[in-house]
Amino acid sequence: MADEPLLTRVHFGREDAERDVTDDGYGLLLRGGFLPTAAYNAAVRGRKMLVIGRKGSGKSAICMQLMADGARLAGKALVTPDETAGEEIRRFELQGLPGDSAKALIWRYVFAVHAARHLTAHAKDAHGRKPDSVKALLRFLKQNGELDGEGLAERLAKGAKGLQTSLSLEAFGIKAGLGLGQAPSEGARAQRQLEVVERGVAQAFADLGCDTAHEPLLVMVDQLELVWSAEPDSNAMVIGLLLAAKHAASRYGRSVRFLLFLRADIYDSLSFGEGDKFHGDELRIAWTEEALHDLALARARAAAGVELTADQLWGEVFPPAVACEEMPDYVFRRCLPRPRDAIQFLNLCQDTAVNHGRDRITEQDVLEAEFQFSAWKLKDLHLEYLVTHPFLENLFPLFQNQGYVVSRAALTSRFEAAQETLHRLFPAYADALTLSGIIDVLYDVGFLGVRRGNDVVFAGGHYLPVQPHETEFHIHPCFRAALGAHSAIDLRRYEPVVAVDRLVQGNFFGFQSGTVSLPNRDARLLREVLRSCESVLAQTGRAVALSQAARDEIAGEINQVAHDVSAILAGPEPSFDADEQLFATAHYFSSTAAQLTASGLTDGAQEVAYRLEEEARRLRRLAGGSFGSTGNSAGI
Repeated sequence: MADEPLLTRVHFGREDAERDVTDDGYGLLLRGGFLPTAAYNAAVRGRKMLVIGRKGSGKSAICMQLMADGARLAGKALVTPDETAGEEIRRFELQGLPGDSAKALIWRYVFAVHAARHLTAHAKDAHGRKPDSVKALLRFLKQNGELDGEGLAERLAKGAKGLQTSLSLEAFGIKAGLGLGQAPSEGARAQRQLEVVERGVAQAFADLGCDTAHEPLLVMVDQLELVWSAEPDSNAMVIGLLLAAKHAASRYGRSVRFLLFLRADIYDSLSFGEGDKFHGDELRIAWTEEALHDLALARARAAAGVELTADQLWGEVFPPAVACEEMPDYVFRRCLPRPRDAIQFLNLCQDTAVNHGRDRITEQDVLEAEFQFSAWKLKDLHLEYLVTHPFLENLFPLFQNQGYVVSRAALTSRFEAAQETLHRLFPAYADALTLSGIIDVLYDVGFLGVRRGNDVVFAGGHYLPVQPHETEFHIHPCFRAALGAHSAIDLRRYEPVVAVDRLVQGNFFGFQSGTVSLPNRDARLLREVLRSCESVLAQTGRAVALSQAARDEIAGEINQVAHDVSAILAGPEPSFDADEQLFATAHYFSSTAAQLTASGLTDGAQEVAYRLEEEARRLRRLAGGSFGSTGNSAGI
């Protein structure tokens, strides 16, 4: 085993927490592959009730880790509704109560039953006694069929029927219908019944002294997104859950803690009167590149079974750099900031190398994996927001085979061409399918970032939404490969004239035998091309209103022109026409200027475009024979 290459021993685990716990071969979550983040520590301390994060951000990993951590808690109950259970909650109604208030009651019933079931075993195991209040809970559970080993859906059906008609409350000294039949409505009767049950649970906790004797019972609700849709009943189901958890936390005091794991897009879509009361309970999961780096190393160590160092991981298993960028930076900048993406990309790099029969991952393996990973993520983004933004996939063609830096003006023209089709395909979303609407959506889901100063920021953290005056957007690196957006701006590549001549002449180096110098006029013309390149490069460097990526893109092409001309001047006489080079350069400058003007980018781009066009005119004048003037650029 120790003699095996590190590549065969390293793995990054499963990408979903549920399998990462149960898979003996590749599950790493409980074998040292869990990174105790600030979000996890806050959840353990009990300071927050709502754990909010995007899909794949590690909500369920925190939940699974808490379920496995038995030493710190008196008991744990995990509620994960399936579609049947979700349907029971969504359709639960009570006369006299609005939808979210009615659904809060069914959630409160679920919590009360979980607490009662816990107490009937906990009283004897942890306290060695069963006071009358606990015995009453046991009788209540038996009388209402809540001791059976049925699933959540069946128990919800029983609870819903009991709340809508009548629960058996004889265990608490209340005869059927006594004191409840006079309730003014079905909802009021259900509330009174539930208050009796909750009072009985609270009394049992108090009689046992659970609030001071030990850590609280932890009740967690996870995977709610599996039963949620953007319909009013689904929103009421989630709002009811929030209301019920806050009520139960207050009712049972320190004896019970609640943790609700909610996807960010679901939670942020809710609108209800008491929403402002939950801000202090929010815990939003946020990942940095450094944290993902630590997670990758922790998982690699857990899989390899050795104290793997970062240098070994990023130097022996992976290449030290890809495309002149350090390997961990290259990977994590091309992931959305969440563990699932990082795990998928790293595992895919490894699988690619193994499929090629290698004992270490090469740069080519990473580049090959990147395209597949990018295609996955583009599809996953559409599926993640299919319920709330079903039109999302139809917006991606607006960015295909273009530069990844996009101006508001360019996006306006692209959107106007597609707007009629989008409205026809998604008439219910016509109000959202405006230019500002799609920019907001694409920013919110992490597809587009916005340039602010010298930085490009993506949704998350405490950044402001896109402002009306902001005009430059960047496609997230995660999606660029799948879209064919390989460069910052969509510039035509420079094709050296000498390279064409070399192919025609069959002479790779493009030089004829002999050392005859270029004619004096040809040499002067080529030096003027270099002066034009220097002028454009200087203007590009001053164009700070352009993003660095766009400036690098322009400078790279202009430097290629200068390199080609410098090679001619430095060598013996080629079979080459200086006028042809001059006209080709002038044409390339003009076409590049037109592309920059059409891009709709900031003033910096227009200044560079103006300089390119100015130099193109100057070069054409020189080639036309008007060499009597100095021909110097005024911009240097």
